[in-house]
Amino acid sequence: MSILRLYLITVIGKFNIRIVENRGDETMTRYILSTLIILSFIISAGCANSEQNNIKGKDDHTTAMGDIAEETSSMHELPMFLKDQTDNIKTIYKASAASQELLEKIPCYCGCGESVGHKNNYDCFVRENKKNGGVVWDSHGVNCDVCLETAAQSITDYQNGKSIKEIRKEIDQKYKEGYAKPTPTPQV
Repeated sequence: MSILRLYLITVIGKFNIRIVENRGDETMTRYILSTLIILSFIISAGCANSEQNNIKGKDDHTTAMGDIAEETSSMHELPMFLKDQTDNIKTIYKASAASQELLEKIPCYCGCGESVGHKNNYDCFVRENKKNGGVVWDSHGVNCDVCLETAAQSITDYQNGKSIKEIRKEIDQKYKEGYAKPTPTPQV
């Protein structure tokens, strides 16, 4: 269960108790609880699914979705936006930066292809590799379970000897229903 879902369950539970204690109105409680549950499903359905969230100008370091671009001197230096993130997320970011050849052949199914112009799962973590070895990181993957799970599964499977073609087939199969349109990643 994602951290967001646990948080929403906690918030819904606390909110529900306050409504019952303050109002005593069972109908109002059901209405608010139902609304919050529906909202939580909408939020957890994916990272984005709107064409209005296009990348802003080149000099801007955020997208309309609020994704941050941060440059470091190399892939071994993580960006500051990961400072307070879990070790798992930091590990996935490090592994993703080191797995460009693989992840550029794996699509992402969170909707980022349409919302922020990503071409593959690698784009969820790294925006640009500089000629001097610097890396422009993308914060998009931090808040997206689909991005994180896709990268983690792909990298693990590759390290365990699966071919890129096998991994691509498994990812396409896993996310073919109930997820957003995949990034426009060419077939392997």
